[in-house]
Amino acid sequence: MSDQIPEKMQAVICHGPHDYRLEEVAVPQRKPGEALIKVEAVGICASDLKCYHGAAKFWGDENRPAWAETMVIPGHEFVGRVVELDDEAASRWGIAVGDRVTSEQIVPCWECRFCKRGQYHMCQPHDLYGFKRRTPGAMASYMTYPVEALVHKISGDMPPAHAAFVEPLSCSLHAVERAQITFEDTVVVAGCGPIGLGMIAGAKSKNPIRVIALDMAPEKLELAKLCGADVTINIAEEDVDAIVKGMTDGYGADVYLEGTGHPSAVPQGLNALRKLGRYVEYGVFGSDVTVDWSIISDDKELDVLGAHLGPYCWPAAIKMIESGVLPMDRICTHQLPLADFQKGLDLVASGKESVKVSLIPA
Repeated sequence: MSDQIPEKMQAVICHGPHDYRLEEVAVPQRKPGEALIKVEAVGICASDLKCYHGAAKFWGDENRPAWAETMVIPGHEFVGRVVELDDEAASRWGIAVGDRVTSEQIVPCWECRFCKRGQYHMCQPHDLYGFKRRTPGAMASYMTYPVEALVHKISGDMPPAHAAFVEPLSCSLHAVERAQITFEDTVVVAGCGPIGLGMIAGAKSKNPIRVIALDMAPEKLELAKLCGADVTINIAEEDVDAIVKGMTDGYGADVYLEGTGHPSAVPQGLNALRKLGRYVEYGVFGSDVTVDWSIISDDKELDVLGAHLGPYCWPAAIKMIESGVLPMDRICTHQLPLADFQKGLDLVASGKESVKVSLIPA
């Protein structure tokens, strides 16, 4: 390593649910073909929070094995500057020392059935930054991008927290792509957090008849309007089903995008949709969800689609952020030092004072 790069750094380490610690660890050693990155910002995702709180999706239960691993640096939505790389990495990714870069949150194996078919976001080993020991995340001063990583350059002319928003935005845009929105559609987006706001912007860019945003926080509904929502509904005060049907001649919405991860949003969507409607699930749930599946089959014959990560959507997400179309100053509400990671997790858990919380390593 060069003289400018220290031997030690501060990093958040996951020791298990409810046990994340700020520790001093060695700066990662770059292997041949890799890039060493100085982290500028890392967002705290709702999935980070659910992992912290021990959700079965991450730590397993009687129905599934654990997926997350301990002794890992969390953080999968990030941006940083290249500080060290070799000719192989520079050529592969088209990057140079000093460039601001991000890496897609999954590091594919490129050998499994899904990777070979171009479906790399469903890679069978499924190594995501911040959850697996092979791919340490960005809640640290430095990180490496492995040889298998997908790397993108992003403008250095914006605040780091804004640039790091490309990860959740790519996820939102993938959900929008899954919905196959047409000009004639009424689209409902559940949740005006980071994922939902990106869904609203992405759906609006498809030029449907209307985009309807749902939330119970008035300030987030106002933010939804800035992101492109034509109509906002406060679910704590208004009847979603009645309002949507009133706008659609009694039929219901054509598309419902779920971005909250709250169990109550699922039956809400199934009820709001018309017959033959399209439901896209993106939220990560902390607990099991129970619904009347006959709504999906016998009542409405719905298309129910899952969405995961943001494959092939990163260039579009970067372009959208760089264009200035999103109110990034309003979306990126909190930037905290790495030492305040617990405060950041608590802010995301509350959901009342923040939209996107980011950590800024020193």
